[in-house]
Amino acid sequence: MLMVGWWLLPITFFHLVPLTLSALSWRELLPGASRPDALVVVRIRWIRESINSLLPVAGVGGDIASVRLAHLKGVPGTQAAASMVVDTTVGVVTQLMFVLSGVWLLLRRSTERGSLFVAEAVLIGVGILFVAITAFVLFQHRGLFARFAKLVHSLLPEKWLYSFAPSASTIDGAVVATYRSGRVMLRASLLRLIGWAAGAGEVWLVMQSLGQPIGMVDAYILESLGSGVRAAAFMVPGALGALEGSYILFGALFGLPADSALVISLSKRVRELALGVPGLVLWHWIEGHDLLRRGEPKVR
Repeated sequence: MLMVGWWLLPITFFHLVPLTLSALSWRELLPGASRPDALVVVRIRWIRESINSLLPVAGVGGDIASVRLAHLKGVPGTQAAASMVVDTTVGVVTQLMFVLSGVWLLLRRSTERGSLFVAEAVLIGVGILFVAITAFVLFQHRGLFARFAKLVHSLLPEKWLYSFAPSASTIDGAVVATYRSGRVMLRASLLRLIGWAAGAGEVWLVMQSLGQPIGMVDAYILESLGSGVRAAAFMVPGALGALEGSYILFGALFGLPADSALVISLSKRVRELALGVPGLVLWHWIEGHDLLRRGEPKVR
């Protein structure tokens, strides 16, 4: 990490490229009439990623927070919730495509035993995740939120249930309507897929900083495989340990020493802290400001 030195600055700021692309992808799914401008959406996406990266929320707490933040910016609550559900699906589906493309490039690069073992393990994980995504999409088309409202009928207070139950069906309708917007889904998916691919630039910059340059194709493979591990370890806060071990394993396929491969993961951790902590502070400020505003006495 000492060898990386000042390279941590461009490595950290480069992440704004995939972050912006994923934010623009989500923006495509928001209703045009109340769609916030691009800068606002990028800011909400930054907070969303900060929460998911640094807090033990199973990778979904930031998504829920983004719904509220979008609503504060004028997006109807039902539309914000529907866009979040579809955006999550788009993100996972395009991530699977990204991982599969990395496995394909790995097998084209080498058919040695180690490469075959990694490819087989990743493909098994992708297969399991594909089944889960398919089930999730089917539930979305069959009233996911309405079914959830019935499920929690005995858990929520009546006053909460009365406000949530009518909105549940509206959210389900908005989700289905979004899926039927072919052009919107295509634009959102392309932007998100390009964002996943752009993340390979971080790996490439890290290796440049270590004086062990690798090609963009190899960086793409490493990033895609690491992305797959992070998706599989979503229940582990920040994929701590899993991501570090995976880069050591995958880096060995390219002849990278364990310490060099570990620096890739550690650089990402530094970036998560450098961008995530200010993101959490911004979230706190927005929520605090809104709380104070709602607490002010109204002037008649």
